[in-house]
Amino acid sequence: MELGLFIFPTWYTLDPGRLAQLAEERGFERLLFPEHTHIPASRESPYPAGGELPREYSHTYDPFVAVAAAAAVTSRIKLGPGICLVIQRDPIITAKEVASLDVLSGGRFLFGVGAGWNREEMRNHGTDPRRRFSLMRERVEAMKALWTEDEASYEGEHVSFERVWLWPKPVQRPHPPVLVGGNGEKVLDRVLAYGDEWLPNRIKSVESFAERIAELRERAGRRVPVSFFNAKPEERALERLSEAGVDGALFRLPADPPDEVEKRLDELASFVS
Repeated sequence: MELGLFIFPTWYTLDPGRLAQLAEERGFERLLFPEHTHIPASRESPYPAGGELPREYSHTYDPFVAVAAAAAVTSRIKLGPGICLVIQRDPIITAKEVASLDVLSGGRFLFGVGAGWNREEMRNHGTDPRRRFSLMRERVEAMKALWTEDEASYEGEHVSFERVWLWPKPVQRPHPPVLVGGNGEKVLDRVLAYGDEWLPNRIKSVESFAERIAELRERAGRRVPVSFFNAKPEERALERLSEAGVDGALFRLPADPPDEVEKRLDELASFVS
């Protein structure tokens, strides 16, 4: 099983570049950075995990900047946002950023995408939460056109442009893998429509998870990769995920002081064979 990490990168925890170096040295395959542009102080949307929202959610660096810092000092580990809130981003600018980072990293970019959970945050970007999934689909489809066509056009309900030039094109062909986050009722439809991999973060049970993975692959007619976000660092838990058909697992690193993050990194490295 491919093992990776994710962390909310902030100025008070381990620098993204140094973390990427340490993760690469210890044999981890992936390092992802979550995204929140801001957190509305009203706090109307409840934290999905329950309890108080951790402070790093409103303190995190921009994930694309974190990826750039990490890519500059590494050569093997795969990097990306996990997840990028594409419903809060301009698709043309985001397509340019993804392609640029894929080129500068030598083809190591992973594009995790999702629609998010904080409705006030979405509204502050002009996004209607009720339309976020159709908006996400169009923005991802539009970006794919920009990455793969020399003279790209796209016509949708939310996104529209005609005959544009955008370079560089990504190193990975046809484009960097699109990892669709989420575990909702219709997430498999989204993975099949425009994703290359499923990146769920919560499951009811391993048994029901295995059934959904089997359904996804049966509908796709191929083995769609599945990586589990926020996996428990326990041997039996990883074994059960593997038995369910999971290809990769990502462990969460705490947004703690640098020495504490390094200590946790060393503990997690024991799972890397």
